[in-house]
Amino acid sequence: MSDVTRILTAIERGDAKAADELLPLVYEQLRRLAARKMSQEPPGQTLQATALVHEAYIRLVGSEDPNWSGRTHFFAAAAEAMRRILIDNARRKQRLKRGGEQQRVPLEDAAVAIEGPSEDILGLDEALTKLAIEDPVKADLVKLRYFAGLTIEQAAQMLGISRATADRYWSYARAWLFDEISRSG
Repeated sequence: MSDVTRILTAIERGDAKAADELLPLVYEQLRRLAARKMSQEPPGQTLQATALVHEAYIRLVGSEDPNWSGRTHFFAAAAEAMRRILIDNARRKQRLKRGGEQQRVPLEDAAVAIEGPSEDILGLDEALTKLAIEDPVKADLVKLRYFAGLTIEQAAQMLGISRATADRYWSYARAWLFDEISRSG
């Protein structure tokens, strides 16, 4: 049993000190995962990879019922947490862009800021939600590949399917998502 798996088991049992031991062991991997995910976002993001890692870690360790079956499952859960954080951030920006929380500011105090569009991640989230209803396994494969950064082999192993099946599902899901996003955009 690896150190990470041992610590995850201790966290599941309610050992509060175990969470302190986990972060140093997984931080670099989470940081790489977050940096990879942030590189796929439009330019002008205010959220940085380090902040994304910390927020995801807090959500994971602070959850009511952490139930990870091992290292791979933990990193898949981390990717899902990062996905949710990015979606929440995009929705917040969308709301603000459409006039939410406006305040009057004297012109001399106004600063001009331009942020990249957040519609891309929102469109993907909506399409992925529809795919999850139609075919949860294919949606999970997309989440593991796109948000967790897993290889096709790792995702196939996590889902308990063959590499060939994962390749077929991946091709189908990508085409399905492209079609869905094209129709709604």
